[in-house]
Amino acid sequence: MALAKRPTTDLTTQTPFQYEAAPEAVDHVRIAGSYDLFIGGRFVAPHSRKRFATVNPATEETLAQVAEADEVDVDHAVKAAANAFRSWSRLDPGRRARYIFRLSRLIQERARELAVVETMDGGKPIKESRDVDIPLAAAHFFYYAGWADKLEWAVPNRRLRPLGVAGQVIPWNFPLLMLAWKVAPALATGNTVVLKPAETTPLTAMLFAEICQQAELPPGVVNVVTGAGQTGSMVVGHPEVRKVAFTGSTEVGKLIRRQVAGRGKRLTLELGGKAANIVFEDAPLDQAVEGVVNGIYFNQGHVCCAGSRLLVQESILEPLLQKLKVRLGTLRVGDPLDKNTDVGAINSKQQLEKIEGLVESGIEEGAEVYQPPCELPARGYWFRPTLFTGVAQSHRIAREEIFGPVLSVLSFRTPEEAVEKANNTPYGLSAGVWTDKGSRILWMAERMRAGVVWANTYNRFDPTSPFGGYKESGFGREGGLHGLLPYLDVD
Repeated sequence: MALAKRPTTDLTTQTPFQYEAAPEAVDHVRIAGSYDLFIGGRFVAPHSRKRFATVNPATEETLAQVAEADEVDVDHAVKAAANAFRSWSRLDPGRRARYIFRLSRLIQERARELAVVETMDGGKPIKESRDVDIPLAAAHFFYYAGWADKLEWAVPNRRLRPLGVAGQVIPWNFPLLMLAWKVAPALATGNTVVLKPAETTPLTAMLFAEICQQAELPPGVVNVVTGAGQTGSMVVGHPEVRKVAFTGSTEVGKLIRRQVAGRGKRLTLELGGKAANIVFEDAPLDQAVEGVVNGIYFNQGHVCCAGSRLLVQESILEPLLQKLKVRLGTLRVGDPLDKNTDVGAINSKQQLEKIEGLVESGIEEGAEVYQPPCELPARGYWFRPTLFTGVAQSHRIAREEIFGPVLSVLSFRTPEEAVEKANNTPYGLSAGVWTDKGSRILWMAERMRAGVVWANTYNRFDPTSPFGGYKESGFGREGGLHGLLPYLDVD
């Protein structure tokens, strides 16, 4: 792409630290040549007889061939889940809790393997898979195991009933973590699951299927069907699926809402975002810069709640930009399996092309682009950390979700203007506020239409805390006590 060849100015005043390669070992990881569907507690060949390749985005090498489920396969999976629901929903809640706790412990025991596979299949840095994704996935199962026999405490003096079969469709940016967000509360409340992972990152879902076997989870309680969007649509539309949970793009979320309308299905959607990360003049700038970097360059910007719009109070705009550009120059882009890597590979060629197109639109519309100088690997899908200044509210890069390592910087003068600009988006998933004044944080949080507002931090997650959005970022909550309610009928 022409953009990659543009000269940039290195604002660092000293030579950045040089790191020797520190690759994570992969000899303990076994990725099978092909994976079948997981239905009724067994791995079964697809009725479709079709398979697709899942590719390592850092090398463009095929990792495995994965089964592509058709309508017959999805029907078998849903029927297996419906049969299992009869006994699972009546199982003593304490026994359900032990199964879920066992899943948590097995994820912990296989954490190193899961982290490596997550990185190879998705392109994210190993330190993120190792330190964030896998521990949080285990923590969600651990947390909801605790709720399984205490549901009457969650909603006191009410009659609670599980819904039945939950059809769950998850994205490619946090494959195992999104699986945990959905599967754990569904099982804790007595429901059974048909899960459809993203076609570009199905491998940790298949390893989780193995974990279900290890945990001796009753057959049919969890089923995994792989495939592309058509497979997901079959899961969502199956008449015996009583609950649909989807995380992904707003466009697909709208299609799903139309598909289930009038059919009596319960629905939760966690969709796109264009979050504002707001820095006031009294904020600790060095801390804010770290939060800004974590907010947008974590997981290559493949985060629905990424702080992709930076709103900076005018009086500190220039000093903050100087610090931010220096910090970008220290980010290490490269091999995701290297423990030193900060920014890994873009998940797919299709996503890379989308990022490139939106960045070009920012340049054409008059914004100024900055990219730190760094050498990109010859193979794989890569994009430099990118910063835009001179951004107007009307620019596409300020309005559309890029889902890549691209930050748009705007300025404001007053808190009222900050709120107006932050809310000037069809999305409403998250936001960040950086200030030394607690009263200002509360004032801002009260006025911003965002499901999560982080104060002097960003991208902090905990299984006890609910997460979800407003407007075109979806509805419903996952995590915490709130994450149980979408899987229950409450009388």
